Amino acid sequence: LSNASTAVIGLGDARAQSGATELTLMNPDGEVLGSSNVDPTDLVPVKPDQVLLQQVRQGEDFSGLLPYGSDAQLNVRVLINDPRERKFLLQALYPLSENITRLSEAVQHAVNRYKELAYLREPLKFSFSLTLFLVLLFSLFAAVWAAFYFARRLVAPITNIADGTRAISQGDYDTQLPVPRTRDELSFLVSSFNAMTRRIAQARDETERSRAQLQAQHAYLETVLQQLTSGVMTFDDEHRLRTANDVASKLLRVDLRAHIGAAFNDLAQAGPAVEQLLDLIRSPLVKGDQGWQREITLFHPDERNILLCRLTPLQHVGGPSEGHLLVFDDITLLVQAQRDAAWGEVARRLAHEIKNPLTPIQLSAERLRRRYLKTLPEEDAAVLDKATHTIVQQVEAMKAMVNAFSEYAKPPRLARHPLQVDKFVAEVLDLYASDREAGRLLIDLNAGDAEIEADPLRIRQVLHNLLKNALEAVESVEHPRVRVSSRRIERNDCLFVEVRVEDNGGGIDDERVAHLFEPYVTTKTKGTGLGLAIVKKNIEEHGGSVWVENIDGGARFVFRLPLVDRRRATPEHDRDAASVATDKHS
Repeated sequence: LSNASTAVIGLGDARAQSGATELTLMNPDGEVLGSSNVDPTDLVPVKPDQVLLQQVRQGEDFSGLLPYGSDAQLNVRVLINDPRERKFLLQALYPLSENITRLSEAVQHAVNRYKELAYLREPLKFSFSLTLFLVLLFSLFAAVWAAFYFARRLVAPITNIADGTRAISQGDYDTQLPVPRTRDELSFLVSSFNAMTRRIAQARDETERSRAQLQAQHAYLETVLQQLTSGVMTFDDEHRLRTANDVASKLLRVDLRAHIGAAFNDLAQAGPAVEQLLDLIRSPLVKGDQGWQREITLFHPDERNILLCRLTPLQHVGGPSEGHLLVFDDITLLVQAQRDAAWGEVARRLAHEIKNPLTPIQLSAERLRRRYLKTLPEEDAAVLDKATHTIVQQVEAMKAMVNAFSEYAKPPRLARHPLQVDKFVAEVLDLYASDREAGRLLIDLNAGDAEIEADPLRIRQVLHNLLKNALEAVESVEHPRVRVSSRRIERNDCLFVEVRVEDNGGGIDDERVAHLFEPYVTTKTKGTGLGLAIVKKNIEEHGGSVWVENIDGGARFVFRLPLVDRRRATPEHDRDAASVATDKHS
């Protein structure tokens, strides 16, 4: 190797003689000086790395296995240094047999696998431990879940029964539980529970139907009671109030519904009218009289009511008494009508019986006066003149009274005409101009163009009577005042015109207010007592109503008439529609 050129030339022979696959001559830095390869197409020799070169330069020869070629066959790699001058490095590759190559590869693979397993030993131990822990944990959870699942399946029927019992306690009677497929005590218990709930639901439905029927019957009876014009009260066998309709409350002026269930003595404290009524029925109620009937009069502060009462025991045929039924009707208007009819008949007969002898008496007195007045001495003539004058004067007064009787007794013949109320009232008040100028008469007409169908003569008579009474009532008052007013009002979808005549003459006794419009009732020392009775008759014949009420320091007379082309209401209905309290504050 002393000459590099010679060495390069002899590489081929040396390779052939040594049986090497490749011989490569390099300088100490690893640069290839020459190379010979058994494969002439392989022009690039295998070069050692720097670590290997450093090892050889330090005098340590190298030998080892090296995969070489396209098939990666193992070759023995030998790298030596020039022993004398150390100017050259020689690398030789010697092929091994295929068997050794395979064995070498197997050994190498085993070594690599061992190194890999040795490297992965701790991670694998952790992985296997974690996997085992997860498997154990999953198994534990599975066991717990299975335990709960089977326990739930075991106690599910009992839980369902508990839930069903709770639902029934809350009112859900339609609850049905699933029946277990097993034929054991639990299955029998659940089936019995379902049968029980079905029977309870059926009983509930029957109870609801019965209750609905009772409510319907009760509502029907309530409707019937409310539509009755009679007052109805029922008492149980202990004399406690069970039912009462609105008519009874209205007639007794007490809200009887608020006293349902009250004992007899406690109910008597509800109001004076109730106390009067209960005092009268106490004895027949205790004795249980059959068919007790009585006409009683209830006194209220502003009026009185006449009631026809009937008390009947409530009992089934052949059974014990379950209480009493009290029915009463307000027959005040009926009694008043009968009384008016009776007074009318009395007035007619009095007029007929008195009027016949009056004319002969008057004519006889006038004839005596004409015949003997001038023939008698002066003293006797004066006596005769005074006597005949008194007879004629009293006969005229009796004729006026008879005419009033006749007018009250005979049926009115109304000649109806359209009347504008304010205009008509103003015309009547023109006759009282002196009172108006003196400040005794005040006028406040606000009905506008309100028009009624009425007999002018009758309405004029009504106004004159009311004005005459009012002016007479204030004669002794220091500051007399009579006020006439009108207005248009609406009650229950009906239009009315209302005329008021007010005075400050001291008012009317409360005891006489309820009877003031009856015949022969008067507050005057002189008078027939027919004026207001005729007023009431005329107004009612026109479909209206009239009443009187005391106000501060005087009295107020009010009459109300329906307007044209509006449906009429009964007088008592009109009176109910306008309460006294409302009128006082209007």
